[in-house]
Amino acid sequence: MSLRKAYLLIFIILLIDQVSKIYIKTNFVLSEEVEVFKWFKILFIENEGMAWGTKIPGEYGKLILTVFRIFAVFGIGYWLYDSIKKQASTYLIVAISLIMAGAAGNIIDSVFYGIIFDDSYNNLATLFAPQHYGTLFHGKVVDMLYFPIWEGNIPTWLPIWGGESFKFFNAIFNFADMAISTGVGILIVFNKKAFNKH
Repeated sequence: MSLRKAYLLIFIILLIDQVSKIYIKTNFVLSEEVEVFKWFKILFIENEGMAWGTKIPGEYGKLILTVFRIFAVFGIGYWLYDSIKKQASTYLIVAISLIMAGAAGNIIDSVFYGIIFDDSYNNLATLFAPQHYGTLFHGKVVDMLYFPIWEGNIPTWLPIWGGESFKFFNAIFNFADMAISTGVGILIVFNKKAFNKH
């Protein structure tokens, strides 16, 4: 796979990711929910930290996380370039491209959304608003894809968690997260093909 095709894949994923996020941000109030199917909902939340809302504590936690993500994308970019130069398998190149696109998509939110949007609490956010909600490098990542496939109680006979309520799948994510997960999935499932040397 050529570098040009890899960049095209990254661009398409970034475009889908950012268009979907901007649409949700400007058409949904925070926590607004739309049921597409019983098992699939659009639910607008904002994530200040990493996966599942995990944060680095402290005044500079968010800044440290964003800067780390930027360095990580440059590292992934070099990995992609080096893999293409060494004519690595298409599996590996596609996986790296997906991971890079996803990481870049969430970085755009973290770096710029704080200065191009106003608040989403109780009102629709405005793109390029005069009163923005944050500062550069302190934006929140927009998440919206929610698949509550099953919800119920764990059987009481099961030790430790028996009788507790359980929801599968309770994560809320975006297209960038999906690209990262797919890329990592390819590396795990097709490990031998991905790292096969010509």
